Amino acid sequence: MHLSRHTRADAPKDLVSRMLRSPDTLLRFSMADWDMLVRQARSAGLLARIHNVLAQHNMIEVIPAEARWHFDSAATLANKQQLAVRWEVEQIRTALAGLDCPLVVLKGAAYVTANLPAASGRLFNDIDILVPRSLLNQAEAALMLAGWHTSGLSPYDERYYRRWMHEIPPMQHLHRATVIDVHHAILPDTARYFPDPQKLLNRIVPAGDDMPGVYVFSAEDRILHSATHLFHDGELPHGLRDLTDLDLLLRHEAAAPHFWPRLVARADKLQLGRSLYYALRYTQYFLDTPVPEKVWDDLRPVTPHSALLKLMDSIFSRALAPAHASCDDAFSSVARQAAYVRAHWLRMPAHLLIPHLLHKAFISPYLDNSTAKPA
Repeated sequence: MHLSRHTRADAPKDLVSRMLRSPDTLLRFSMADWDMLVRQARSAGLLARIHNVLAQHNMIEVIPAEARWHFDSAATLANKQQLAVRWEVEQIRTALAGLDCPLVVLKGAAYVTANLPAASGRLFNDIDILVPRSLLNQAEAALMLAGWHTSGLSPYDERYYRRWMHEIPPMQHLHRATVIDVHHAILPDTARYFPDPQKLLNRIVPAGDDMPGVYVFSAEDRILHSATHLFHDGELPHGLRDLTDLDLLLRHEAAAPHFWPRLVARADKLQLGRSLYYALRYTQYFLDTPVPEKVWDDLRPVTPHSALLKLMDSIFSRALAPAHASCDDAFSSVARQAAYVRAHWLRMPAHLLIPHLLHKAFISPYLDNSTAKPA
């Protein structure tokens, strides 16, 4: 039921996926190939991760001197960001100490604080946290007192976030310019599938002994959240980076006893089976992530029918490739637009979606809106 590696059309174009699948291919790269790899990896946000992969394979010396500094500087930035994330999470924990709930960090910050392999070479735009909806106002007030404030949003986007989204508008620190996304769920209330946030909170685990008071989702929930974020998000400039997160998370947990049955069962309980299916399909397609055949059988109830699957393959094989002109074909732009519309269709019913898309297409471009993260 999964895509065959022999059906990949990206072989001559997507050098990033190619080298992540098989780092030895770099030994046959010309200087033109290295130049293109740097360009594609930068657009995908994966320069630092490639550096770490090559370091793990003792292949750093393979990088030509002319290209080496690109990878070295990205790796240095990633290492500095990880230190900064740890420090920033501690500031958030202090700011929210008065709330009657644990600090739960999500996505990249969770990988860093829990010392997971998915933190390797990870670059950050913001820090995501989850608080119960009942404490959302208190959390926002506490963060404002500590220096974080929402800004740069149009009145429309402000209303959109607070009325329909699963998070409040992004909050940026007045002095450090760090950004926090405060979530109360992992999908909007209006989404076709709505995992109960309390079920996620019931299974949180400590991030680690070196980060007291900080919690992360359980192993299965981390994977399912990453899959959900990727396949319900209409903006995919770093889709391949997010796929590599999933690949590392899956490979890390796969050795645990009964991991795969637990993952499939948890996806079913949270209404995220279809997202898991797509996550496994496209991590295997792009990165050769090992998935047991039994898992595909277990996911058969949520497998799309053949016509829909063919359409999704045509979309995501393009939309998840590096967002660089060298990876594009005549249908890439259409595929990205289709992914954008699909994500909004999953998050909003038609009577909300159509006015929203019309507003974003015909009104928002003419407004003076400098938001760092539009709705």
